[in-house]
Amino acid sequence: MNIGTGIAYESCIVILGQILALLVVGFGFWMSTHNDECRRSLTIPVIALGGVIFLISLVGFLGAWKNISCLLWTYLIMLFVVLVAIMVFTVLAFIITNTGTGHVVPGARYKEYRLQDYSSWFVKQLNDTEKWTHLRSCLVKSDDCNNLSKRYKTLKQYKLAELTPMESGCCCPPAECGYPALNASYFDLSYHPVSTNIDCKLYKNARSVKCYDCDSCKAGVAQYMKTEWRVVAIFNVILFVILSFVYFVGCCARRNAGGSDAKGRGR
Repeated sequence: MNIGTGIAYESCIVILGQILALLVVGFGFWMSTHNDECRRSLTIPVIALGGVIFLISLVGFLGAWKNISCLLWTYLIMLFVVLVAIMVFTVLAFIITNTGTGHVVPGARYKEYRLQDYSSWFVKQLNDTEKWTHLRSCLVKSDDCNNLSKRYKTLKQYKLAELTPMESGCCCPPAECGYPALNASYFDLSYHPVSTNIDCKLYKNARSVKCYDCDSCKAGVAQYMKTEWRVVAIFNVILFVILSFVYFVGCCARRNAGGSDAKGRGR
């Protein structure tokens, strides 16, 4: 491989990295359009990752275009660091999201979730008073709970509804409380539950209260976060494979170009 061919080859690989970076940014924006502000915990990190990959690819492009060896080696080293970071995050994401599942509610299609089922990391984040206060305020403003009665006009429709984890955890009391549902957003709290679950006492029909202070609500958020993290982890696996290919080919092209350059100087 001569020097000119090596440079052209490296340029193509670097451009492929830039295209990949734009796809990562696009994935981040796609996540932001499919979630409201309460559910965008990984949107900014994904977009930031795409931006970092793009900047690294830009360094590589300048190095290949100007044939500056130090820039090309910098590009490869930085890309290696990104690969390691993606691998570490992905492994941790799969470990963190390996626990937690829904529990069947008798007579209903939706499931309930329990905070103790999830990883200690999720539990710690959600039990942080400052973080939960902010998230709670966001959930109240989203008005998802109060829209349930508009979406499900009858109790039969409500029982057959496939509520999201946040809706089942934050909008209604746990089924074990036994509060009779008057509609999708209102329960008869005159019933005295035999359950010792503290969430039964915390639930109120008030729009600003509901079950937003309940562990069941935090569990619903944990289930959502688990799903979101798992999607990003799978995306990262694909990204890691493609970036590894780009890195491997880039290393081979750099080595061949370096060898050709050395031969040219020897002559």
